[in-house]
Amino acid sequence: MERTLSSDLLFEQNSSSATGNLPLRMVAALLTWQRRRTSRRQLARLDARLLADAGISEAQRHAELSKPFWR
Repeated sequence: MERTLSSDLLFEQNSSSATGNLPLRMVAALLTWQRRRTSRRQLARLDARLLADAGISEAQRHAELSKPFWR
């Protein structure tokens, strides 16, 4: 479902300034969770026509929306 750039690109450029004292793994996990939350909010807003255009069934959407943000 996720079609965004990898957060690894961010760390290559700004690894020390973007993370402060947080370990890179923790920052990467937080960014992934935020990306999933945003993606699922957008998925929830799609109407039946847009879902069909994207090739996503109602069952697939329901399965994705029922996942917790950490999965």
